[in-house]
Amino acid sequence: MASLSRALRVAAAHPRQSPTWGMGPCNLSSAAGPTAEKSVPYQRTLKEGQGTSVVAQGPSRPLPSTANVVVIGGGSLGCQTLYHLAKLGMSGAVLLERERLTSGTTWHTAGLLWQLRPSDVEVELLAHTRRVVSRELEEETGLHTGWIQNGGLFIASNRQRLDEYKRLMSLGKAYGVESHVLSPAETKTLYPLMNVDDLYGTLYVPHDGTMDPAGTCTTLARAASARGAQVIENCPVTSIRVWTDDFGVRRVAGVETQHGSIQTPCVVNCAGVWASAVGRMAGVKVPLVAMHHAYVVTERIEGIQNMPNVRDHDASVYLRLQGDALSVGGYEANPIFWEEVSDKFAFSLFDLDWEVFTQHIEGAINRVPVLEKTGIKSTVCGPESFTPDHKPLMGEAPELRGFFLGCGFNSAGESGQQPSWPPRGRSYQKILLARITCRLRISPDRCH
Repeated sequence: MASLSRALRVAAAHPRQSPTWGMGPCNLSSAAGPTAEKSVPYQRTLKEGQGTSVVAQGPSRPLPSTANVVVIGGGSLGCQTLYHLAKLGMSGAVLLERERLTSGTTWHTAGLLWQLRPSDVEVELLAHTRRVVSRELEEETGLHTGWIQNGGLFIASNRQRLDEYKRLMSLGKAYGVESHVLSPAETKTLYPLMNVDDLYGTLYVPHDGTMDPAGTCTTLARAASARGAQVIENCPVTSIRVWTDDFGVRRVAGVETQHGSIQTPCVVNCAGVWASAVGRMAGVKVPLVAMHHAYVVTERIEGIQNMPNVRDHDASVYLRLQGDALSVGGYEANPIFWEEVSDKFAFSLFDLDWEVFTQHIEGAINRVPVLEKTGIKSTVCGPESFTPDHKPLMGEAPELRGFFLGCGFNSAGESGQQPSWPPRGRSYQKILLARITCRLRISPDRCH
């Protein structure tokens, strides 16, 4: 079994023959196509993908003729939107998924949840998400979401980064998020396998953790269905009907699918990487691009059990605890764009480009030296969507009344910055839900 250090040597010995290497983003989509099978925890699903598509078998349930709102996309954002709309009391909410829940991006996400962010809105939003995932959903449905509270560590390898983390700790106190700034020695006591020689300190958040994407989406869908919402899988949307009123304003009229149509005044685009394609159906430009995002899962590491997740912002690396192993990933300066987004892509993966991934290996080995001699059990490289300003796309599109965006979460839809709706405050998501519900004339009390 290959080790991280061997992968590093191979990448160094065989550099890519490209004049643009090291000079920004590289377009390698033509050379890095999707594969139908990978050694990941979803082998059965991937193998099934080689046969006849489940879409050809028809929708998982009959389509209603009308709906108050149609959510397109059965990933993390789509399931959360449907759940919270149903919880607000909206009737006639329908979610349409072209394959199965979590297909596309959500199924292979790392599922990390870090509670502290520079924005007070994001801190509040994440605190609510943690409550929903760790407690409320299980109490409501009796199903476990796969939440694991093992804590999180932010790494400061310079004085400026440590000062930033101290500010985050102060912000967290205002929202009841427990956190502690640790010295290098205290960090070593907490995480014995970590190299702390180059550290100024760390920020430790004991109530951070990870969630299972499949378990979370399944539980959200179950809770939404119990409140009257409908989840329909294997039902691709083919077009969005639009009409123009007497004042020249374009409005949503309905959606067309391969298996029938639904009349609706409201559509929420939660299609992730495919959100641009859904937007084009309605004449709405959705400014996001698709990129490859990769991580590797190591073999068993003795002593890693129960350790917190690690985020090293300066090295752009994250280390996620996965049982007795680690998932190692990050965000590179030269990402690979997925120029030709395929509508057939569901539970497949791309081949991992080791040369691009090399920088993450170097950062991970520096932070946890035992990784240099640790084998690689599997690789995961799938599509993620990113926006120009690294902010999510939330709210009603100005070109079309009744067409809402809930996408572009920059690899943070389920991992890193789990988006959900806070019970108070005027976050982007709260505004989105308020506008949807008020557009459909639900009681104003339910919009606040």
